[in-house]
Amino acid sequence: MKKIILYFLFCFLSLSSSSQTIEHNNHSRLAIGTYTNGKSKGIYVYDFNSSNGKAVLLDSAITSNPSYLAFSADNKFLYAVNELGATKGSGMVSAFSLQDKHPLLKKINQQPTGGDDPCYISIDKTGRWLVAGNYSGGNFSIFPIDKNNGSIVTSVNTINHQGKSIDTARQTKPHIHCTVFSPDNKYLLVADLGIDKIVSYHFDELTGKVRAAEKNTSVQPGAGPRHLTFHPNGKYIYLTEEMAGNVSVFSYDEGQLSFLQTINALAEPFHGKISAADIHISPDGKFLYSSNRGESNSITIFSIADNGMLTIVDHQSTMGKIPRNFCIDPTGNFLLVANQESDEVVIFKRDTITGKLTDTHNRIFVGSPVCLKWMGL
Repeated sequence: MKKIILYFLFCFLSLSSSSQTIEHNNHSRLAIGTYTNGKSKGIYVYDFNSSNGKAVLLDSAITSNPSYLAFSADNKFLYAVNELGATKGSGMVSAFSLQDKHPLLKKINQQPTGGDDPCYISIDKTGRWLVAGNYSGGNFSIFPIDKNNGSIVTSVNTINHQGKSIDTARQTKPHIHCTVFSPDNKYLLVADLGIDKIVSYHFDELTGKVRAAEKNTSVQPGAGPRHLTFHPNGKYIYLTEEMAGNVSVFSYDEGQLSFLQTINALAEPFHGKISAADIHISPDGKFLYSSNRGESNSITIFSIADNGMLTIVDHQSTMGKIPRNFCIDPTGNFLLVANQESDEVVIFKRDTITGKLTDTHNRIFVGSPVCLKWMGL
């Protein structure tokens, strides 16, 4: 009889433990970066429940214009650019520790980025190096990260781009818009809106130094490269072109890109202002999403073929204004859009079979949201 009772007690405890694990796994930490123009004060951290698509505010930290964020690989630290503008001096990059107690975010230190208007930040696969791209400065800087306390050490290198392109209003000089490490951590790819190029660099993860690769990738003049993302298989890379409103597809091999396709992301016919922004791929690698600002305010959904090529599936209104940034939650079941000018994050349910989006009517209300990042991704 005792053996029977112990058996059922063991089963109960196992089920309870399993239930707690599932409940824990249904929750993710979401960080939101904003423009602190009077409607917000900096970075906001939320608990996101992927079982119902709802978010609860956990904490916030005061810091100026944290327009792009990145978590450390071990999820112990959060890094943010501070896009201060040329009139306020050089941009900055800030480090925060993530604590188990309140406040969750505690500022560690801050370093100048070596240029104006930093708009992108990335951390290499070793977690030892941080790269900040300066849009107005037309350069990027590489910083060591102190492995003991997560602080940002003085930059070891600042790389300046040279050149221009055909648009006399926006392309009179370099404008770096993203810095992305290759999956093998051997290369750093830099999209430059001002010179219409994706510039490839060899990256040394021991020293943090870079050197120019053998060949760069030019896009259609006036296209304005903005954000890059790798396919999960590492064979393809996708570029959103801010000024043309296109998505371009390239095969990828050892830092070199080979052009495959350019496809217009806007619903045709479209005659309004064009301003493409962000780009992401679903965790299963089957669908790509790109955000369109300007007068479109939409998310374009593409299916991805086995050869990396894209086909448009649908166009979805973002239910707000200026979708600068968006993200797919870790489960792949939700897509969240930061509508900068309507001061809210709209939460969509994602159909994992068709890729299409449905408004959950759940919202995160925050002033001027411009960057969404998940802990652990």
